[in-house]
Amino acid sequence: MSDDAELRRLRWRCRRGMRELDQLMLRYLDGRWAAADEAERSLFLRLLDTEDDKLWRWFMGRERPEDSGLDGIVQRIIDLPH
Repeated sequence: MSDDAELRRLRWRCRRGMRELDQLMLRYLDGRWAAADEAERSLFLRLLDTEDDKLWRWFMGRERPEDSGLDGIVQRIIDLPH
């Protein structure tokens, strides 16, 4: 798959139906994906497979993922500049 096709596919997967989640996911995709190593990319892809209600609680700080890798990527996304 070409890089452009992959980015279009990921951009579609980042659309969560909640503006706040969409913005967070797309901020990561636009600002960090290109520089991320395979391990970080894998964590982001796992994050995209997570249910929206869990993502919302994690990003709003109401809960933290039990998985330390997912917790790390959530914190990295929260810390990205707006």
